[in-house]
Amino acid sequence: MRHYLGISDEEFIRSKQVPMTKKEVRILTLVKARIPANGVVWDIGAGTGSLSIEAANLCPQGKVWAIERRPEAISLLRLNIANLAVPNIGIIAAEAPDGLEKIPAPDCVLIGGTGGQLEDILEAVHKRLRPRGRIVLNCVTVQTMYNALSWFRAHEEQYDYEAVQVQVSQLRRVGNYDMMQSDNPICIIAASPKHHMEVA
Repeated sequence: MRHYLGISDEEFIRSKQVPMTKKEVRILTLVKARIPANGVVWDIGAGTGSLSIEAANLCPQGKVWAIERRPEAISLLRLNIANLAVPNIGIIAAEAPDGLEKIPAPDCVLIGGTGGQLEDILEAVHKRLRPRGRIVLNCVTVQTMYNALSWFRAHEEQYDYEAVQVQVSQLRRVGNYDMMQSDNPICIIAASPKHHMEVA
């Protein structure tokens, strides 16, 4: 297992059909997540498993549950888990929120892909999240960002939340020149229960 954040993107087996959270966004997402060493993590919409694998390295005495609905992504998940030798990840082949009731209550929930079920997923997470837990969403589209922020605003008596938008530019060689080329901007929303909340 790695003891640092920021596995190179090139180390992951990838597919054009399955998105992957890039290294710099992964690092910031996991810093926001504050994963305890013995924590339980849910990674909803795990894709290639890049976040699941880095999260698992941060909680060597804990467990990461990677929830993914697409067969191609599940195949990539299995390949990457084996290739990077990360033992403490379990895979739930389901479309969230289905399958969440079968796994232990989380200390941290990472939400990437939602399959259009964001509100149902947040409600399911809300019922299970531990009192000092964290929810971190990576929003690629404006609609997902709006829906997530609207949900937290509607629950502002129960959650403290923050958001940051990140756009990373990478150095690329173009002929005889070096240029900075931008990746898509990502909005990262992080939330914690207020202290009076209790686990259901």
